[in-house]
Amino acid sequence: MSLQTTLLLIPLLPLGGAILAGLFRNQVGRVGAHSVTILGVAGSFVLSAWILMQQIEGTLDTVNISVYTWMIADGIRFQVGFLVDHLTSLMMTTVSFVSMLIHIYTIGYMRDDPGYQRFFSYIALFTFSMLMLVMSNNFLQLFFGWEAVGLVSYLLIGFWFKRESAIQANLKAFLVNRVGDFGFLLGIAAVLLTFGTLDYVEVFGQANSAIGQTLSIPGGMEWNILTFICICLFIGAMGKSAQAPLHVWLPDSMEGPTPISALIHAATMVTAGIFMVARMSPLFELSDAALSFVMLIGAFTALSMGLIGIVQNDVKRVIAYSTLSQLGYMTVALGVSAYSAAIFHLMTHAFFKALLFLGAGSVIIAMHHEQDMRYMGGLRKYMPVTWITAWVGTLALIGFPFFSGFYSKDMIIEAVHESQRWGSGIAYFAVVIGVLITAIYSFRLLYLTFHGPEKFEVDADAGHHPPPGKQPAKPKESPLVVTIPLIGLAIPSVLIGYMTIEPILFGGWLTNDGSIFVLEKNDVLAELGHHFHGATAMATHALSTVPFWLMITGFVLATGIWLFRPSLAEMLRNRMPWLYRVLDHKYYFDEFYRKVFVNGAVSLGRNLWNKADAGFIDNGIVNGSARVVGWMAARVRRWQTGFLYDYAFVMIIGLIGILAVWVAMVP
Repeated sequence: MSLQTTLLLIPLLPLGGAILAGLFRNQVGRVGAHSVTILGVAGSFVLSAWILMQQIEGTLDTVNISVYTWMIADGIRFQVGFLVDHLTSLMMTTVSFVSMLIHIYTIGYMRDDPGYQRFFSYIALFTFSMLMLVMSNNFLQLFFGWEAVGLVSYLLIGFWFKRESAIQANLKAFLVNRVGDFGFLLGIAAVLLTFGTLDYVEVFGQANSAIGQTLSIPGGMEWNILTFICICLFIGAMGKSAQAPLHVWLPDSMEGPTPISALIHAATMVTAGIFMVARMSPLFELSDAALSFVMLIGAFTALSMGLIGIVQNDVKRVIAYSTLSQLGYMTVALGVSAYSAAIFHLMTHAFFKALLFLGAGSVIIAMHHEQDMRYMGGLRKYMPVTWITAWVGTLALIGFPFFSGFYSKDMIIEAVHESQRWGSGIAYFAVVIGVLITAIYSFRLLYLTFHGPEKFEVDADAGHHPPPGKQPAKPKESPLVVTIPLIGLAIPSVLIGYMTIEPILFGGWLTNDGSIFVLEKNDVLAELGHHFHGATAMATHALSTVPFWLMITGFVLATGIWLFRPSLAEMLRNRMPWLYRVLDHKYYFDEFYRKVFVNGAVSLGRNLWNKADAGFIDNGIVNGSARVVGWMAARVRRWQTGFLYDYAFVMIIGLIGILAVWVAMVP
């Protein structure tokens, strides 16, 4: 099998599974639907891993091939092609592996859902879209994958379309992402205007020639063209990767089934923006202003979204705000030119965040779809596998030494500390305090869900309060089809950081082949490499660092409050009601958008209808033309007297007029 065929099969196998499960769902049935999609994604993972292993061994260099030319217009080629370098192969393998486990998990989670085949079709299509995005070698295909993941997320968030909340959530996600995508499209248009091509290699090769060029924008302002391109592209990333203030769609995406929550938040969609900025590093490196903007947006998101997670009671929403915070960490890393650290955290985060979401789904199954942590507690003795894997995911998330999240998150913190970029001091404060916040909301989730007294009275039919005389249904461990993916994700959540930190961050895995470009003056990871003496030494050294002790402080606070003295939480809430209200209302972003943009758009539409449609078009043009015709008809009607001499007189006058005109025209 040729290399081109292999690369084509990687995205097309999930697409084939999606088509069979979706269009032929009645013919293939439930078993056939999950079989073809899982086999397709598994085949994609095997081929991706084979490509990755070849690149690790050095037997496969960077591959840049054009598969299909869509059209050529004014010398510009619009094509489908693949750029497979170290960054691409790492993303392909991560996306397909996590997606494969989520597909397997879905068999257990969605087994009673009437839309079973449709759901498998959607998640396979999601995987195809993400693979097309990360494998693209040009901006056109990147935009196709970008919009495709947005479309499929809309379908998946609103999968339970009979719920009003699900319909509102998917519409919100679609509209907010359109705001970011408008900036993204402007950035691509500026790339085409500046470089005359959409091919990555050609654009990056000409990047230095654009230094100093400016772009005139309305208002007479002159912008550095590279800064304009990078900020517009990053606005697209703010939408997809849910950076404030375009983050509001992500928590509401919890309205979709838990497997899609894991897929959106772990390996696809939200990581697309992080990947895109890393891929565009040859452009971003030439604009310090754009990088500072990226860094400060990420810092604000990392700190502010973590604080909201402390007051959430929905188990999935706590993890959702954790995702927002961790995406902020990745964005900060991009802003300080630590692109490799951002991708490294993206990879480790994919495993432990998918683990946490799928663990939450396992709890939801056991609790008969109850998601409020206040009605849980004591589940560890009923669900030992879910409990242990949830602890593994939590320790990875908070950055406990030797767990995968420790290596990626700590390197981001150190990279920010090392950076001299404008605003790096603010970013450092945010990512360090974020460690404390992460520990608090993470252990709060564990204690309220798995520890403490049992607070559930769950019955499949009666909700929280079963009928008198009927014993509440006790939760039980999820079936193997659910727990095996949990174990499969728990293993890399522990090991992957320890095993890969040296080659990815300090061995030049992502920079030696040109996947990522960093100017020497911005290379904070190179400076940190002088102090790196192995993964074990890094973990033991962490015991004396500020982030570690902040993490321990968060653990102690969360343990003291939610495990031993739950009344303290209520007391703190009553002492600072203003702070609780601000966090509970999520800084009033939703209220602001609703009043300004939503109500403003509705008001504008109503006024346009009243004045433009009903007023001008209906009353003015349509009814007005009828009135004019009626007015003219009323006056012309007076000429219809019924007397022959009146008509003869008019004919004579008309004939004289015609003759007069004819005589005047004849020379």
